[in-house]
Amino acid sequence: MLPTLDRPRLGPDVAAAARTGAKVRAFVITAPGQAEVADVPEPVAASGEVVVDVRRAGVCGTDIEFYTGHMAYLHDGNAQYPVRIGHEWMGVVTELGPGVDASWLGRRVTGDTMLGCGRCRLCRSGRQHVCADREEVGIRHGRAGALAERIAVPATSLHALPASVDDVLGALVEPAGNGLRAARATGSAERVLVVGPGTIGLLAAMFARASGSEVHLVGVTQASVDYARSLGFAAWLGWDGVPDAAFDAVIDAATDAATPARAADLVQPGGRVVLIGIASEPSLVDSRTLLMKDATATGIISASPGLDAAIAGFASGAVDARPLVASTVSLDHVADVLAGHRPADAGPGPKMHVDPRL
Repeated sequence: MLPTLDRPRLGPDVAAAARTGAKVRAFVITAPGQAEVADVPEPVAASGEVVVDVRRAGVCGTDIEFYTGHMAYLHDGNAQYPVRIGHEWMGVVTELGPGVDASWLGRRVTGDTMLGCGRCRLCRSGRQHVCADREEVGIRHGRAGALAERIAVPATSLHALPASVDDVLGALVEPAGNGLRAARATGSAERVLVVGPGTIGLLAAMFARASGSEVHLVGVTQASVDYARSLGFAAWLGWDGVPDAAFDAVIDAATDAATPARAADLVQPGGRVVLIGIASEPSLVDSRTLLMKDATATGIISASPGLDAAIAGFASGAVDARPLVASTVSLDHVADVLAGHRPADAGPGPKMHVDPRL
């Protein structure tokens, strides 16, 4: 069970700064389109927490939404500027708070983004990722993220990384957990269509293929389609290119509000529609389509229940997601990445990583 979280969470950092004045560098978004690398109070491990030296962190669509100001949490009161982003990360535990098992010290780890209140029925049943009062690392209720030299997180959120999972894969575990859950939600369907060959769509495709499914992808840019093909997938540009095939499951990993309805139209009777992409406006689906097909529609939010399995998939070699990482930059270049600028030496993959040590 997760510990009870009492807000505000910034108190230990402020107190530490008053005692020591110690600082770490962190990327901070201060307003839409405005960000800086700032010296912030060094995190201190409160009771039940650890401090991790961050080695690598990923940049995702949620981070871009904070930078542009489109993130829904900014408008419903669950987040406010300044925001310290970063929820896909790995690092080494360097400090233990009171009550934390000493065996965590020095271990390579990643961590769950979703930190439940620890009190409600959902948390008590292991579903802290949908707790209404949850914190989200780098996203919700002011919990500082991992685009920083160091981060403090609850020890209960940690997942150890074996030696066979290198730093690149370690920072891909969080998105991989989402992709794995989407793939599993297909029920190991014989033929799967993935809509949206971005990071999550490609990870879902990789895990679905590893489980034995025949996987096809459809995208809206030639570059994304070509890249999916370079990974060995059948991929198509636009809906007109999708073959007239019997898809037993369709994974919507796109951000187009029209995609869920199209997925329901395409899926075979008795099949599954898996929804993991989030559109900026409501999606309309005719429930009669699902009903008459006896189809199942499943929503996926959060990697939490899939983190251990994602680590195992990486460790076994069943899935190698490292080619998805196009480039690794320093904290000083994160704003350029969020603004849509790719480094000159970036590869074709969709994922950008950050090494705070650079």
